[in-house]
Amino acid sequence: MSPHTHPDVAPDALDVDVTADVEALHEDGITARKGAFTPEWADRLREDIEAAFEEARSRPGGAVGRGPHRYYVEIHPEQLRGFVDLVDHPWVRSLCTAVLGPEYRIVEVGFDVPLEGAVNQPWHRDFPMPEETRAERRLTSLAFNVTAVDTEEDMGPFEIAPGTQWDDSPEFGHGMFPPRSHYPRYEERAVRKYPRRGDISARSALTIHRGTRNHSDRSRPVLVLGVDGPEATNGERHDAAVTRAYWESLPERVRRHLDCEIVDVLRPITQKHTIEGLVMGDA
Repeated sequence: MSPHTHPDVAPDALDVDVTADVEALHEDGITARKGAFTPEWADRLREDIEAAFEEARSRPGGAVGRGPHRYYVEIHPEQLRGFVDLVDHPWVRSLCTAVLGPEYRIVEVGFDVPLEGAVNQPWHRDFPMPEETRAERRLTSLAFNVTAVDTEEDMGPFEIAPGTQWDDSPEFGHGMFPPRSHYPRYEERAVRKYPRRGDISARSALTIHRGTRNHSDRSRPVLVLGVDGPEATNGERHDAAVTRAYWESLPERVRRHLDCEIVDVLRPITQKHTIEGLVMGDA
């Protein structure tokens, strides 16, 4: 049993052995499962993302800017044909249980789309450090990313500075943006990620990261799945809902962890998780 595994979890509660992944999350702030799905599954994901992106950009507040030519869109679970495949994947389930405990909650489904012309983002984390992390070095949430394309060097790959999930400084703007004087530390550690269709990564959204400049004429859509432990509050920023019929079609094991409203009719989501410091890019 890893010392970093949630204390409420017995090893036999996990479907797959994620000991090495839990260690990687503690040491580096990121881990991955290569080839979790087929490329064809990822191609269907891309179709669903593109349909949702087109719909979101057709109305005010449907897509939020995360820098020039870079957008984020939150969606409802049933907009993805592969939603259950993803959240019920043995690796995803086991990692959530091991890190966050058996009461973990799925609170966010969305996607990032860096288009042609997207620029470097400033180095950042996605929200301020929770007190549990500061005081106990314990992670209270996870962000899973699933690429919808094979990532190439010119497509503005995701860049992360391993081990920085514990960085804590009163100089961080809004608790999220390290000052430029800290940039050399991140640039020295920076690792670019080149996931292929079918790969899943999991990270602490506290690990300092950024999207990089997209030099290509292609977009790089990536799905985001946000999962909270019982004490985390990221769900307050999200508005996912499911229809009653969809809820009833879900396996009980998924329903137990899905923290969202059940409605008669889905309403398009107006984005509210804006990160002001990203809007301009790394000006």
